[in-house]
Amino acid sequence: MVAAKKKHDQSDSGEEPKNQSAEIRVKPASVNVEVVEGELVDEVSEEELEKELNETTALMEQEFESLRQELEEAQTKSKEYLDGWQRALADFTNYKRRVERDQAQTYQNIVGEVTKRYLPILDDLERALNNRPTSGEGATWAQGIELIYRKLVTALEADGVKPMDAEGKMFDPNLHEAISQEPSPDHESGQIIDVLQKGYMIGDRVIRPAVVRVAE
Repeated sequence: MVAAKKKHDQSDSGEEPKNQSAEIRVKPASVNVEVVEGELVDEVSEEELEKELNETTALMEQEFESLRQELEEAQTKSKEYLDGWQRALADFTNYKRRVERDQAQTYQNIVGEVTKRYLPILDDLERALNNRPTSGEGATWAQGIELIYRKLVTALEADGVKPMDAEGKMFDPNLHEAISQEPSPDHESGQIIDVLQKGYMIGDRVIRPAVVRVAE
């Protein structure tokens, strides 16, 4: 009873038991250990984070370098393709021009060969019209011949065939064929005095040279 009362008295007097004070002293030590362990954990996490960041940066740099190389290769190939396309286009353009030139030349050759057959007929019609009768039935026939002559000239002009304008010009062996050289006080030396037979051209090609007389 006395012991129980003593214990009760101590409780009433507000005094704390000694073993409680010991527990208070141990608690802070336990808290300090947890804090220290927490700091160690934080330090390890920062090192790992820095390592991962460095690894990620290195991977990104490698990826960037790989993409840069791919871009350079694509640009190089694109330039090669463009150069090849331009060369092909230039070759095609030259081929097209060559074909068009050959076709034009072939056309002129064919027309020239066909025209040569009709030039003697044209010459005969011109001579007939130069000596045409002025009256009677002959004059009527001359009108019909003139109509045929004009139609033939128009057809030749439609194919690009034109007569040379040689009279009074200086003699050119590429265009004219001289049958004689004569003194002429009215002409310079080498000047064409008279055209005996018309010359004809198609484009820059001579179908038939003009037959002329030339001044000495």
